[in-house]
Amino acid sequence: MGRDTKVRFAVVGCGGISKTHLKGIAAAEEAELAAVCDVSEERARETAQQYGVQAYTSYEEMLKRGDIDVVNICTPSGMHPEQTVMAAEAGKHVISEKPMAIRLDDAVRMIEACKKNRVKLATIFPRRMSPASKFVKRLLEEGRLGKISLCAGYVKFYRNQAYYDKAGWRGTWAVDGGGAMMNQGIHTIDLLQWLAGPVESLYGYARNVLRNIEVEDTAVTSLQFKSGALGSIEATTTAYKQPDHRIVIHGDKGTIILTGDQITALDIMDEEVDIPQFEPFSVIPDGHAAQIRDMALAVLEGRDPIVTGEDGVHSLEIILGAYESQRSRKEIWLGRAR
Repeated sequence: MGRDTKVRFAVVGCGGISKTHLKGIAAAEEAELAAVCDVSEERARETAQQYGVQAYTSYEEMLKRGDIDVVNICTPSGMHPEQTVMAAEAGKHVISEKPMAIRLDDAVRMIEACKKNRVKLATIFPRRMSPASKFVKRLLEEGRLGKISLCAGYVKFYRNQAYYDKAGWRGTWAVDGGGAMMNQGIHTIDLLQWLAGPVESLYGYARNVLRNIEVEDTAVTSLQFKSGALGSIEATTTAYKQPDHRIVIHGDKGTIILTGDQITALDIMDEEVDIPQFEPFSVIPDGHAAQIRDMALAVLEGRDPIVTGEDGVHSLEIILGAYESQRSRKEIWLGRAR
């Protein structure tokens, strides 16, 4: 870098989620916004004026700038792989919004391109950043719940038809890559496998029950974990006024329930356990801000980001496996389970 201690970021895609990224960059003292890019000249210009940076409609032109260190990819899901490879070949580190890709081979291509060009790749999974999630992770690593027997992830959002109609790419296989599991559920699916360990096989149902879309608005998946534990995922965008996500983990020594980003139940055999009181945390924007600052520090310190590209692969494999199971009506074995 050599210019100063600031890591300079650029954002491609100035839609809804980009606002969270832009705020996260502004909040990190080690970071600085250099440019924004969008195919809509008006949207790019308005965003650039708000932050006092240069606007681009050509991603290729923006990547030619030598003073950009990191590119945050905030475009529709199906565009992430090509844009990541282009950034890597231009020598830029990458933060990719979830899902990092909508096909496993594209995710692998992203990882390989970044390794080949010696740049870092981070995947946005902000729920891992919450104090409650970190506490549960530590509890499980310490074996406090004993041998895990049953785990469940629930993702119950409400998205009406207008939500899908508003943006033409939503609810499509080609660009969104899936529905309730791929778009909304991936955060909880990632958190479940991060806490409980990799999934070895699954059997899933995924279909559009209520919405007029190509992909699923409702899915139920049975899981067999590599550890021997069993589990399930319920995901939908048709649940009116329900908690957005919940994880339940049972072991032979205890049970823990994570609702949103708070622990709502914690019972351990033969222990008096109080549920910890955590500092207020909102996944958006707090989780994104933590990951963006971590990337800036990773660049300055010459280390990997806290959530790498490799970390984004297994949750994608679980989702794609559920879709394949729906199509084939067979149990699917996941070859990349760690």
